[in-house]
Amino acid sequence: MDSVKVGLLGFGTIGGGVAEILLGKSEQIARATGKKIELVKICDKDLTSDRGVSIPDGILTDNLAEIMDDPEISIVIELIGGIEPARSFVLRALESGKDVVTANKALLANCGPELFAKARELGRTIGFEASVCGGVPVLASIQTSLQANEIESIKAIVNGTCNFILSEMESKGSAYADVLKEAQRLGFAEANPTLDVDGSDSTQKLCILAQLAFGAVTDWKAISRVGVDVVDSIDVKFARELGRKIRLLAVAERSNEGLVLQVCPTLIPEDSALAKVTNAYNGIEIVGDFVGSVFYQGWGAGRRPTASAVCSDVIDSALGRTKITFDSLRLWSDQREGVPVMDSKKIRGRAYLRLGVEDKPGVMAKVAETLAKRDVSIESMLQPPKARPDDPIASLIILTHETSSEALDDAVAELNASSFIRGKTIRLAVRD
Repeated sequence: MDSVKVGLLGFGTIGGGVAEILLGKSEQIARATGKKIELVKICDKDLTSDRGVSIPDGILTDNLAEIMDDPEISIVIELIGGIEPARSFVLRALESGKDVVTANKALLANCGPELFAKARELGRTIGFEASVCGGVPVLASIQTSLQANEIESIKAIVNGTCNFILSEMESKGSAYADVLKEAQRLGFAEANPTLDVDGSDSTQKLCILAQLAFGAVTDWKAISRVGVDVVDSIDVKFARELGRKIRLLAVAERSNEGLVLQVCPTLIPEDSALAKVTNAYNGIEIVGDFVGSVFYQGWGAGRRPTASAVCSDVIDSALGRTKITFDSLRLWSDQREGVPVMDSKKIRGRAYLRLGVEDKPGVMAKVAETLAKRDVSIESMLQPPKARPDDPIASLIILTHETSSEALDDAVAELNASSFIRGKTIRLAVRD
């Protein structure tokens, strides 16, 4: 039986899961694939911590050259995370004649064109199924099963931390800060959760989905982005009264003016499939012109689901399947005609606004006047009861009719600069 030797960079949580599969299931994989896949080296700075998996003597090293300079190692798994040194290590692996498998969405979102161009130049491949939605095989489906379709839209919950926070606020009525602490205690959120809760993680994943499904090349930092850190329990309560739930949606959809890309907490109907995705699960709805709507749901992160996706890519690389799709799709390439990305200011939609206002006569009229001046039409307006009757600040909640993002930007900016507004106006999306 042919043997394929593998080196692993990074022996953290996911790396431990990958080692558990490749070492513990080697015979099962060999029977299923006809290839003996051998994990022969693991490189990490930490040589002493217990990763919960038993590894043979001589496999763990802190010497990168033992992987990069070994001609028998044909596949390198990068699980370091971040941009550098991961970028340099991936380039070095490619230049050493090795195929690469990575779970690093930040690396792909920032350096995809460079890395894929280098891989094509050298006749190598990059597998990245685990970079979006962990163990949910959504990237493989777009690359293979849905290739006969023109993808019309993707609406996705791609960050389990944020989904846990929102669904806990929804089910328990808890404040955002309290749920975030609970998420950190349970291991769903990092000690520094910023990249998750401000929407950056979801936006980087959306960037990858947009390239796969639409051929779109864009700077993820230019995509319209709002995180769950702006959501308050009053928003969750009001959404429920409207028969809706709030989910952090990453959206990519075709329009007559280009590809709409957006990440934002969104009020969606409570009976929709995405609204029923709770806890730290991910959910992805893809609409194709022939297949219609297909839906995927599963654990989007964690040791085992992500390790499963990484090992799937390793097997595909070993069998040559990655080479076929890698060469045919021409990802992040000038040779691939992509859908032009729409200017985020031109995106149209309905919005939910929550304002803190002086509790004085005439304020609601001033708010309505400001919105009307910017061509933002109000569908409904509500002033919820105050927790303390003597509080001089009241909340004002507004649902708008469809309008442009630019008009809303201007209206919100003017409202925030007004003397009768207290605090920052919160703006969420509304979708049917």
